[in-house]
Amino acid sequence: MTQSEYFNRQIQLWGEGTQNSLQSKKIAIIGAGGLGSTLSMALGTSGIGEIHIVDFDTVSNHNIHRQIAFTLDDEGKNKAKAITALIESKNPFVKAVAFNMDFEAFKEMENSYDLILDATDNLPVRGEIDAYAKEHKTPWIYASVEEFNGQVCFFDEANFQVFNISDHKPGGITAPIVMHIGSLQANLALRYLAGLTVSKDKLYYLYFNDEGELITQKFGMPKV
Repeated sequence: MTQSEYFNRQIQLWGEGTQNSLQSKKIAIIGAGGLGSTLSMALGTSGIGEIHIVDFDTVSNHNIHRQIAFTLDDEGKNKAKAITALIESKNPFVKAVAFNMDFEAFKEMENSYDLILDATDNLPVRGEIDAYAKEHKTPWIYASVEEFNGQVCFFDEANFQVFNISDHKPGGITAPIVMHIGSLQANLALRYLAGLTVSKDKLYYLYFNDEGELITQKFGMPKV
């Protein structure tokens, strides 16, 4: 099997030159839970050459309903290692590397990336990601989910500190909203890495109103 055969549908979309350019890209996904699972499944088979996944946590049974990269057989395994094994089993043209550690330890490694994707579940770590990304002049994509709601932002020049940096744990999450927000995040990432236009420093907030209508709001983020 060749790369042209494997990525045939994307090549039809934007040509072999753009598809081949993805092979030189390297990204980091910080967190391998619900959002991390969706990002890994979506981007791990898109032609990106190297994907690093960071998470120190292990798979629990209560994770599996919304963390689509895992099965019941993965219980107790490190999430990052389980996901990288899955990616490489699906795509022979990617290098997937697991980092079994927290972000504090990971950032000390001083790796360089074309893009960083936030798939964590707390604001303080996202604040650290923003500071690290700004220091290394690397764009990053923020996302969070709760109940039936979610939000995404491609951070370039905007300052994440406008958020209240306090640790907030959601009361509950539906599985589809995790996949929906993760897919939006992945689409922004792939467009950017492929050299297509991406609207930066704009927060997208998606929620269902009382009538069950999906509402999308957009907010410009203040820059540093």
